[in-house]
Amino acid sequence: MKRKFWNWIKNDAGGEEERTLVLNGEISDETWYGDEVTPALFAKELNAGSGNITVWINSPGGDVFAAAQIYNMLMEYKGDVTVKVDALAASAASVIAMAGTTVLMSPLAMMMIHNPITVAIGDSKEMQKAGEMLNEVKEGIMNAYEIKTGMDRKKISHLMDAESWFNAKKAVELGFADGILHEGEGTDESGDVAMEGMMFSRTAVTNSLLTKLIPKKPEAKVPIEQLEKRLQLLSH
Repeated sequence: MKRKFWNWIKNDAGGEEERTLVLNGEISDETWYGDEVTPALFAKELNAGSGNITVWINSPGGDVFAAAQIYNMLMEYKGDVTVKVDALAASAASVIAMAGTTVLMSPLAMMMIHNPITVAIGDSKEMQKAGEMLNEVKEGIMNAYEIKTGMDRKKISHLMDAESWFNAKKAVELGFADGILHEGEGTDESGDVAMEGMMFSRTAVTNSLLTKLIPKKPEAKVPIEQLEKRLQLLSH
């Protein structure tokens, strides 16, 4: 194992053990996928203590099968799991975030969901198999999103197709998160926080650019002779 992409921190909580799990950087297949030792080590460290845990996530994603195992371990954990998105929970990291009993996002954080991708080599049958495998992986990822958000699967699928990025407010609106860190701490005199739910879609941006680049069809011009003929017919 080259390195761990996680780190456990023990906190003094006045007699009650509280632990923090930090997931930072890529959830790498080099340190998990195909490695029977690494998942066992993570599980051992997870179950080495008791009590509630806080999971800080700052990750662009990585191996979906590693994320699936971490998700399942956190879902099965006996204590409460509070997920806090530090800066980024993208791709496979967003799947892990769905395991939180409570999911909180920094007001500066982003969450991204998209379709799974892979690299395949071979003939048309091999390409077809790869496509079918990706479809099944997508269905599995959608299960985690559906359980957390309660959103319609067709809508989740469309968001994944578009490679959708959510700011903290939008993630809460859609159900991917339950709240925003530090909310209410920096309010103005009226007590309101000026923050809008925004979503960035790569597909929407591409379509917008294409619309601007493709010239509009000129309006059809009717020859003056045809106009005169129509006026003559109307006058009779």
